Amino acid sequence: MRTDARRHHDPQVRGFASDNYAGTHPEILQALALANGGHQVAYGEDDYTGHLQRVMHSHFGPTAEAFPVFNGTGANVVALQAMTDRWGAVICAETAHINVDEGGAPERVGGLKLLTVPTEDGKLTPELIDRQAYGWDDEHRAMPQVVSITQNTELGTVYTPDEIRAICEHAHGHGMKVHLDGARIANAAASLDVPMRTFTNTVGVDVLSFGGTKNGAIFGEAVVVLNPDAVRAMKHLRKLSMQLASKMRFVSVQLEALLAGDLWLRNARHANTMALRLAEGVRGVDGVEILYPVQANAVFARLPHAVSERLQKRFRFYFWDEKAGDVRWMCSFDTTEEDVDAFLLALKEEMAA
Repeated sequence: MRTDARRHHDPQVRGFASDNYAGTHPEILQALALANGGHQVAYGEDDYTGHLQRVMHSHFGPTAEAFPVFNGTGANVVALQAMTDRWGAVICAETAHINVDEGGAPERVGGLKLLTVPTEDGKLTPELIDRQAYGWDDEHRAMPQVVSITQNTELGTVYTPDEIRAICEHAHGHGMKVHLDGARIANAAASLDVPMRTFTNTVGVDVLSFGGTKNGAIFGEAVVVLNPDAVRAMKHLRKLSMQLASKMRFVSVQLEALLAGDLWLRNARHANTMALRLAEGVRGVDGVEILYPVQANAVFARLPHAVSERLQKRFRFYFWDEKAGDVRWMCSFDTTEEDVDAFLLALKEEMAA
């Protein structure tokens, strides 16, 4: 088969900037090849999207319904739109992805108000939720209708099932619904060593944004409706939000490849293990402080700004709070022990320079 495509990058270059930097898992590429060829009905009426529903049932129960979308921002915007009225608001952590990393899409595209709460570790609690959970009859204030949490959080911390249960009971007691941003849900399940249902539908989460891209897919996430009574007009909102894929089979088959077996868990466990290896090595370096518990595939650290700038020339990573000298190092499904050890050696060399 002829192709005029050329490789434009050095596949030996490694980094710790984001799990989005990683390529695609070979098993997912194989699944895409299997789904290719022949004609399949467009816009989600294909066999692969149909089978994905049964796979989702095995993880999240018989009432779960998956709506594949292109990306995580799209999943969050579609989910939150479906859960709120035009006058509705969403309570979330100040560090939540929907607040700081989605370009204002939930508010500008979704047309809803975010009510943020500062947290110490990225996690909400019933007490923190109550800082914004009021004023339902006040026409001068956006009405709190949804609590959105992230599992695992943007700071790499992980909610326990009991913590999420308490949030769901508290939110539902106020007549609010609960949305879970699961861009890295597999990493959280691997960290807790429990099925994903244990901290989602079992404890009261209404709607889930399921992430595949950060766990080995090329692209593709899904809004997973766990409580059908929590949403309305999902199909229409997905189309209106430009998240309806015409050749949806190529999104669905990736999620099926992850979830039909244990690929999702193998990938997540490996990424988490590499982050723990990195954290253990960092703890032995004088002058470097780890900021948060390393519970998934992220390590947040504080070190001299000049050291980080030199180190970035050798390995790509991002500042989290440049003024404070805080950085984030991410591991992915294809991070190797050799990658981690090479980074640690470079860190020690730059700290000693």
